[in-house]
Amino acid sequence: MIKLHDKQFKPFLSEADIQQAVKKIADEVARDYKNKTPIFVGVLNGAFMFVSDFLKQYPHPCEVTFVKMGSYQGLTSTGIVETLLDISEDIEGRSVIILEDIIDTGRTLQQLVHLFSNTNVKEFKIASLFYKSEIYNGEYNIDYVGLEIPSSFIVGYGLDYNELGRNLREVYQLNQTDMINLVLFGKPGAGKGTQAGILKEKYNLKHISTGDVFRYNMKNGTELGKLAQSYIDRGDLVPDEVTIDMLKAEVEKNADAAGFIFDGFPRTAAQAEALDNFLDSKDMQVDATIALEADDEVLVQRLLERGKESGRSDDQDEEKIRNRFEEYNQKTAPLRKYYEAQGKFHSVNGIGEIDEVTKRLSKVIDSL
Repeated sequence: MIKLHDKQFKPFLSEADIQQAVKKIADEVARDYKNKTPIFVGVLNGAFMFVSDFLKQYPHPCEVTFVKMGSYQGLTSTGIVETLLDISEDIEGRSVIILEDIIDTGRTLQQLVHLFSNTNVKEFKIASLFYKSEIYNGEYNIDYVGLEIPSSFIVGYGLDYNELGRNLREVYQLNQTDMINLVLFGKPGAGKGTQAGILKEKYNLKHISTGDVFRYNMKNGTELGKLAQSYIDRGDLVPDEVTIDMLKAEVEKNADAAGFIFDGFPRTAAQAEALDNFLDSKDMQVDATIALEADDEVLVQRLLERGKESGRSDDQDEEKIRNRFEEYNQKTAPLRKYYEAQGKFHSVNGIGEIDEVTKRLSKVIDSL
């Protein structure tokens, strides 16, 4: 295990595994270009080791140049790809082969294709040492692949985490077991929002509130937001798959978080199963579900007081408040059984000073 900045990484690919993958690509390209002189274009910074070892394995005449692209900060892609160093060689009428260290979402690849679409190259092919097929958008054909790998974040052999790790001879994978993923339950007025705000800062977690995610997507007119709005406009419930797709997008946007607090989702056993399946596809899991428990009479008085300050009509009517409690009880009961069966359900007293409740929650989290 190694530590880079604030993250732990575990061994993933040995030096021998990597060199075997490099040789595989070199042999395939050599077979196709035996009687030609291609130009190899390395993509900096990540591919510098791959290009160096590839050229040592390539037996025929060739030329090499480099371009520099950038889209990653930390563990996540910004989605904005910049061309930092352009091609300088005369490549008109030549066979060009891009040498990429890794292809994941395909954003950098898309920019590369656009870069070369304005040139009169004879042919244009793509070789990638590592390939994350699970998240690649599939827009362009990848001609040569060294190793197909899972979508986990990796460092080493030219790949970095905030510029550290490029000099490692082997490849390491982010140690996902360090992550803490929580589902937080609580009746209205139990202090769930307050505690989520404290816990996310204390444990470097990302708080994902389903309500906030829905509002963001619909306000900004995202494809998922428009889809959700179309159901709402028809008076229909938004299907679980739309909600889970929104949560997927939030998780993928925040891959550098040390974990997540899911708030407002799941609400049913079917949603809990869908969340488990999604997290499993990311080599993650729900570590614990925590219910903030509180006496109904205390919460009723707390909400009525809150209603005087907030002006919220549903916090000013005791009958409406008790109806919300009953709805919570009905929805949470099957979820409690679902997570108890996995040994992941925890109940915490939500009454007391804010820091006292935080200590109770932290005791559960620290034990995970």
